[in-house]
Amino acid sequence: MGQRINTPQTRDLIRRLNLAAITVLNNENHVLPLHTNQKETMALLEVGDAGETNALAEQLSKYTSLSRFRLRPGMTEEANQRLRDSLATYKRIIVAVSEQKLSPYQTFFGKFTTEAPVIYAFFTQGKMMLQIQRAVARASAVVLGHSPNEDVQRQVADVLFAKATADGRLSASLGELFQAGDGVTITPKTPLHFIPEEHGLSSVALQRIDSIALDGVRQGAYPGCQVIVMKEGHVMVDKTFGTHTGTGSARVQPTDIYDLASLSKTTGTVLALMKLYDKGRFNLTDRIADYLPFLQRTNKKDITIQELLYHQSGLPPGIAFYREAIDEDSYEGRLFMSRKDARHPLQLGTSTWANPNFAFKKEYVSKVKTGDYTLQICDSLWLNPSFFKEMEKKIVDAPMKPKTYRYSDVGFILLRLLVEKLAGMPMDAYLQREFYEPMGLERTGYLPLRRFPKSEVVPSSVDRFLRKTTLQGFVHDEAAAFQGGVSGNAGLFSNAREVAQVYQMLLNGGELNGQRYLSKETCQLFTTEVSKISRRGLGFDKPDTRNPEKSPCGKHTPAKVYGHTGFTGTCAWVDPDNGLVYVFLSNRIYPDVTNRKLSRLEIREQIQDAIYKAIQSK
Repeated sequence: MGQRINTPQTRDLIRRLNLAAITVLNNENHVLPLHTNQKETMALLEVGDAGETNALAEQLSKYTSLSRFRLRPGMTEEANQRLRDSLATYKRIIVAVSEQKLSPYQTFFGKFTTEAPVIYAFFTQGKMMLQIQRAVARASAVVLGHSPNEDVQRQVADVLFAKATADGRLSASLGELFQAGDGVTITPKTPLHFIPEEHGLSSVALQRIDSIALDGVRQGAYPGCQVIVMKEGHVMVDKTFGTHTGTGSARVQPTDIYDLASLSKTTGTVLALMKLYDKGRFNLTDRIADYLPFLQRTNKKDITIQELLYHQSGLPPGIAFYREAIDEDSYEGRLFMSRKDARHPLQLGTSTWANPNFAFKKEYVSKVKTGDYTLQICDSLWLNPSFFKEMEKKIVDAPMKPKTYRYSDVGFILLRLLVEKLAGMPMDAYLQREFYEPMGLERTGYLPLRRFPKSEVVPSSVDRFLRKTTLQGFVHDEAAAFQGGVSGNAGLFSNAREVAQVYQMLLNGGELNGQRYLSKETCQLFTTEVSKISRRGLGFDKPDTRNPEKSPCGKHTPAKVYGHTGFTGTCAWVDPDNGLVYVFLSNRIYPDVTNRKLSRLEIREQIQDAIYKAIQSK
């Protein structure tokens, strides 16, 4: 019988059960996972017989440089103090306990306090930790391995660096220390956290961000938001506040996807152009009409690509393309009025009221998808691609103004057409192939409902006029919607974590995680050039140092900062001087597009200023 129990299958089952029982009991300030770093040495304090935790030490050495110390029974107070002093010089300390009787070590642990995070790994039964209860209560993290088995030791080392998963839960309470059911899940996807002080920021000063963001929720500037702050490529702040649509709705998760609005310009269109510029496909002084024949015999024929990027082409800010899809015989009077009346009950802007009782032209819009109506506008509206000809016609007919600075979505609609002409494929597919997919950005892209359930996309607005539905996963911007959701001016969806990766790549001069996406020279050109007549860069927005009250950035923002904002309540800013990336995403226009509180309360700018105060306070 004994022979049958000791089979390879049984041994493997016991091994798997041992590994599955590993439990992470607390994780203060997200000290786990530890960062793989051979340059920085960690301390390993071993409590138990010599060599008993060798397997742990060997596995840890794969991820970090290690200094090993051993706490022996019967050491003098002088020796104990020397050991405590030595450990105090390290930024991370791992205490590996394989000893069952810890009473001889109580004097050492009684006085063992340090500024650095201390992680305890117990290769004993859980109740043994009660012998040094006070030291364990002070720990930044505690991992319970239950047994000194070498496989368990190696797995614990892997868990500490998130190379393996631990999702065990405590089966019985351990005194006052931990309750039954306690346990923290660590997986290879658990994000790394960094200590702001180690990167020149004050963590106390950074906490001001929480009160600013929560104040925005409380005052109704937006139902919820995501905030990311990175310094030198390390995440300093990664937080979510509020809910999707207000009280009773889902809490915002870090993975939730937002409509980026005009932040799409620099997170999508400009990236694609930078890639094509890198490949030598165009020059900034080229005329757009040389690539888009429909502009050739028009008053738009001399507009250059550079003028479009600087927003000084003379094109209007926007064109209500959707008007061409509305049947003018389907409603009485005018579609819009400057004040409210019985026929115009819907407010669209400060002084624009609309009549929602109209019908769409049958040749362009259908309530069902058919062979002719293939572009989705929202849940129950489909567009005939022949509508693009109407759009081109509207652009050709648009009046031209002098070539001064005038922010224009129309210019970026043309830039998307340029990208597609040069890339020989749709812009969304080009960006996916060249950037988002190789960068591992799983939740960034146009038309998110093709890949994600609605519940993971935060509703951006309630459109009571044009689409008569809540916009969730369909772009809010009307011009982008009437191109089927992919446009040069809007249409991109993402979350703050992934947006931050795009701007970190730009800050790194075109490189991310050892892979190059753009040349240093192209990054330098696009992110540093500034127009002679405005604050604008090549597609990127900048702080307005001449008129600070008109600046999209906080008061303390250096002039070299670049990025963009979006109408839905989004922004991303890169500061090359301080190695900073800051991203804020919200749905400030939910439910109502006329909500201006985000700008009035200057939430985005206040958070940016709080980041600079955190640098000064350090």
